[in-house]
Amino acid sequence: MSDLPVTVLVLAKAPEPGRAKTRLAATIGEHLAANIAAAALLDTLDAVAAAPVAARVVALTGDLDAAARAHDIRRRLESFTVIPQRGDDFADRLANAHVDAANGYPVLQIGMDTPQVTAELLADCARRLLETPAVLGMAFDGGWWVLGLRTPAAAQFLRGIPMSTPDTGRLTLKSLRNNGIDPTMLSPLVDVDLIEDIAAVRDACGPGSRFARITRAAGL
Repeated sequence: MSDLPVTVLVLAKAPEPGRAKTRLAATIGEHLAANIAAAALLDTLDAVAAAPVAARVVALTGDLDAAARAHDIRRRLESFTVIPQRGDDFADRLANAHVDAANGYPVLQIGMDTPQVTAELLADCARRLLETPAVLGMAFDGGWWVLGLRTPAAAQFLRGIPMSTPDTGRLTLKSLRNNGIDPTMLSPLVDVDLIEDIAAVRDACGPGSRFARITRAAGL
């Protein structure tokens, strides 16, 4: 299978105890939350690495030296182009990452909160992106789990949108449409923010999933 001319971009935060998955950590403790975040990131990177795309980029923030499973993450990142996140807030960092990662290809961007993604799902999203100006997949919490843009300039419409709120998905869709971009809507997914999200995401993960193993072992 030939590679699809698309860049898959992962926005990632080093899973440092006390900084990773803070809402989850309030319930289960910061060290377990960081290890769950690390497992989710590694599962995500595995899926991206296996997807038939032209380029794979991780825009990273945080201190990887202080992160859970730092050695495993560094080793997995060897097959990715790693760039720093830049910007004053999350919306700025998203927009800048799209520009920094583009390399002449459309950019399909995901985060690290959906470890159930597969290479096949990402390939399907990439194919859809090649047929339309943008793709958008909503998350059940009101955000979105995937955003694909054919041109980096379109990412500027993300600036000023409040992120990590119940309205993020709706406002992102509104901003794109207000600027003449009508995205193809993709299937929604559950992302992991709270303990109540874990079972649904785990059930959607593959049998080799690190996220599934660690959450099951923790009795979550």
